[in-house]
Amino acid sequence: QVQPVESGGGLVQAGGSLRLSCAAPGTPFRYSVGWFRQAPGKEREFVAAINWGGSSTYYTDSVTGRFTISRDSAKNTVYLQMNSLKFEDAAVYYCAASRSAGGTIGDIVQAPPGNLNWGQGTQVTVSA
Repeated sequence: QVQPVESGGGLVQAGGSLRLSCAAPGTPFRYSVGWFRQAPGKEREFVAAINWGGSSTYYTDSVTGRFTISRDSAKNTVYLQMNSLKFEDAAVYYCAASRSAGGTIGDIVQAPPGNLNWGQGTQVTVSA
């Protein structure tokens, strides 16, 4: 099983951009991966997912057209490019990987949280 590690969070002005990374150091990252986020006082929500091969992606409606999920297999890394950031995008962002190699978007979107391998999260703060 893979243990994802997130990075790239920080403080950004509204309308700005940020790129998050989800890495699997030393491990072939042949898993479907998703990004989730949790704002204070709110439940964790799905943001985006990508299948293991990178050929299929899926987004929640609120980020469609602004966020892009991608992966670089050579670097064992999945990215979340976030553009036109809004105040409501501020949250702790978590990377989660399927527990079985390969797989589909559904392995991320439909899996119970306990069936995914989670990273520790990275904070994204959006300022005026």
